[in-house]
Amino acid sequence: MRRYLLIAFFTAGILVTGEVRADSPYKATALRAGENLSHAYGSSSSQQIGDWRGYDTGYNYHALLWNGPSGVNVDLHPSNFTQSFGEDVSGSQQVGYGSGPTTGDEYHALLWSGSAASVVDLNPTGFAWSTANGISGSQQVGGGIGQNTGNECHALLWKGTAESYIDLNPSGFTYSTAYKTNGSKQVGYGAGPTTGNNSHALLWSGKASSYVDLSPTGFTETVANDIEGSQQVGYGAGVATSNQYHAMLWTGTATSYVDLNPSGLTLSMALGTNGSVQVGYGYGPATYGKQHAMAWSGTANSYIDLQQFVPAGLQCQESVAESVDANGNIIGWGFDSSNRGHALMWVIPEPSCISLFALGAIAILRRRK
Repeated sequence: MRRYLLIAFFTAGILVTGEVRADSPYKATALRAGENLSHAYGSSSSQQIGDWRGYDTGYNYHALLWNGPSGVNVDLHPSNFTQSFGEDVSGSQQVGYGSGPTTGDEYHALLWSGSAASVVDLNPTGFAWSTANGISGSQQVGGGIGQNTGNECHALLWKGTAESYIDLNPSGFTYSTAYKTNGSKQVGYGAGPTTGNNSHALLWSGKASSYVDLSPTGFTETVANDIEGSQQVGYGAGVATSNQYHAMLWTGTATSYVDLNPSGLTLSMALGTNGSVQVGYGYGPATYGKQHAMAWSGTANSYIDLQQFVPAGLQCQESVAESVDANGNIIGWGFDSSNRGHALMWVIPEPSCISLFALGAIAILRRRK
């Protein structure tokens, strides 16, 4: 009898805190739009963004905004573009990139406010191409190449317009790219003479000179993919990892790193965080050599294999987790035996459902006394 009561309160605790455990009741569902191929990359508490292609798009990729598994989808593809891709969402705005006749068939960083017609081209004057990879609050981040960068890719920070850009590439670095921002700090990577021309994970605070090199001793190559709160996540390889890529977690300094690669995985990468949960993918003997979406709660042994929650009917034999929102819901994509991608969302049931479950369990206890 006590077992049911413990299960009820334990499960409620999981969902209220948003932490992940091997027994978390995730439910995976497809974010479909009648497409042949789709991928989800960024998420907020109510929206998800990625891309899709199918008959209706002429089999060209279109940036797509989802409003949950059962919500209305919005095709963000601007007119006079051939292809577009959605990368991240924050509040009512989204970022990505696209190309077509309007851009001279070069990729331009794009900012939307919920519709295709709202698009703002963020590509600055003098840049051949650019991409926007992350957004939070009033900030957008990405990278670009042009005359002003010596024709090398430089990490860029925007505040809503093309000419608002700030070049984040530090002195002593040849190239760099920014992947995400939390509204005040930015993460990505860079390489140059300062790093022995190896890629190092970087953390900025709004200007090039503010950078912090997150690459720890014993690592040859590192990349930071996401930031939220005090956490940064990414991956690295070097002597410390037997030269295999391992998912990594930082809290602002190189020495703060945590190697998230669990026993049984040969390779892993962390792609997103909400400040307490980290997501990505890994493979190795524990996954039978298949690439599986993963979630962690700050340590290697806290990992959960999200592939187990993907229904067999979706036919996604492998998967990747790209982002996790403030509620702990995870988005990403899976791919089938034909290597076709399908956008996925791993949903945690609402706390109200847990409350009902707990009350039901207590009722069972009372009836069985």
